[in-house]
Amino acid sequence: MKSIFKNKYFLAIAAGAFLFASCENDDIPVVEEVPDIPLQAGSANVANYVAIGNSLTAGLTDGALFILAQENSFPNLLAQKFSMIGGGDFTQPLTNDNVGGLLLGGVQIQNPRLYFDGSGPAVINQTPTTEVSNIQPGPYNNMGVPGAKSYHLLANGYGNIGGVAAGLANPYYARMASSPNASMLEDAVAQNPTFYSLWIGSNDVLSFATSGGAGVNQTGNPDPTTYGSTDITDPTAFAGIYNTILAALAGNGSQGVVANIPYVFTIPFFTTVPYNPVPIDAATAALVNAGYAPYNGGLQQALAAGLITPEEAAARTVTFVEGQNAVVIEDEYLTDLSALGLPSYRQATQSDLPTLLSASFIGTLVNNDPTLINGVTVPLTDQWILTVDEVEEVTVATDAYNAIIAQAASDNGAILIDANGFLQQIFDTGVPFDEFNLNGSLVFGGTFSLDGVHPTARGNAYIANQILLAMDEVLGTNFQEAGELLKAADFTTLYPEVLP
Repeated sequence: MKSIFKNKYFLAIAAGAFLFASCENDDIPVVEEVPDIPLQAGSANVANYVAIGNSLTAGLTDGALFILAQENSFPNLLAQKFSMIGGGDFTQPLTNDNVGGLLLGGVQIQNPRLYFDGSGPAVINQTPTTEVSNIQPGPYNNMGVPGAKSYHLLANGYGNIGGVAAGLANPYYARMASSPNASMLEDAVAQNPTFYSLWIGSNDVLSFATSGGAGVNQTGNPDPTTYGSTDITDPTAFAGIYNTILAALAGNGSQGVVANIPYVFTIPFFTTVPYNPVPIDAATAALVNAGYAPYNGGLQQALAAGLITPEEAAARTVTFVEGQNAVVIEDEYLTDLSALGLPSYRQATQSDLPTLLSASFIGTLVNNDPTLINGVTVPLTDQWILTVDEVEEVTVATDAYNAIIAQAASDNGAILIDANGFLQQIFDTGVPFDEFNLNGSLVFGGTFSLDGVHPTARGNAYIANQILLAMDEVLGTNFQEAGELLKAADFTTLYPEVLP
């Protein structure tokens, strides 16, 4: 109480001084209120907004789809703002709970969401209640389907419940398709959108990357019916597919935005685990080096025989030292020396990207044998790391896709959102979002959720703002000027109400 009276005392003195000075100058200033700036639609027609894409559009967060995440998907956040300039209802195929995960015939086929257990991501210990066979036929305004690649948008039967168990259909689309033989694009176009968003193509390279490059680079093969689930889509095939999708969405004169594809090396799934996470003392390093001595000797024999270059021999030589050490990996891009009985081993470099999942595998023992240590005495197989050559394949494909997307946007009058550019900036330096600074760190960066791939609610809000700003520039809306951009403080990065 004493401090309150004290503050009032000083406020009275300040007020008196102000009045005295004003009278002295015979000029009492008038404080003018800043008028509210009304929100304007410009030339935007958002009466019926339809979003189509993959998990990024659906709102998948923390490795799962659940109600709160769907409500904070960037399309739903946009729809809330669009409602202020004539936008209509925005429907989503909401799941049953905030646990996440899916059931098919009562059997769990998708895991619940992740949560932060104090040391890292862990799967929530609850049972999903969303049953795929309980079909909620659409179409819905949010046509985002987790797992969808570009060619899946054109695939009739991709939502056929009868094909889910065999992997011939997508369970997320099966529970929302308007009919078993519908395609995602047909369901989207049937709604006659006046405004659309299209963000597709990331899975055409991402599934290859997250599998550690276990799939096949199908560049040169334009037939997606021959692809595996973790293959890279041929850019020529992607071009035909993407142009078909965008032409159909824009064909009735509707307006829209399209987003390009981020580089995989800007997301924490590939930037969290270092290439050299193995701490070893001098005695252990000596033991490990003794174990690799025959392999290193064989490399010298191959070098002497002219089978490999000095550079490759040096790159393949395995040497451990006291301190932090790079993991040992298998690399199929190395020269095949199996005729000499030599496997394709080397230690990782800064250009190789261990996956987020490798964090729980590196350093574990094989059959509880202390001499068989994964990543040390037992090299990591392909699934645990994206090698420098695989990174290059993904980058080349991504660049090709983005050139196709940019041209298609220009040809169809769509607004291009440079998702690759702003995610690169988040990775490089971070970006300001009100009083926050979003960066690319897992958990604490604010942008990415616990799966290391998908945005948090705050990340989705930032994406939505980039679209609103682009609309301000191109369509004459004034979301920014009217103070109607989404605020970072309104969105948390985790969902504590559903934690165990």
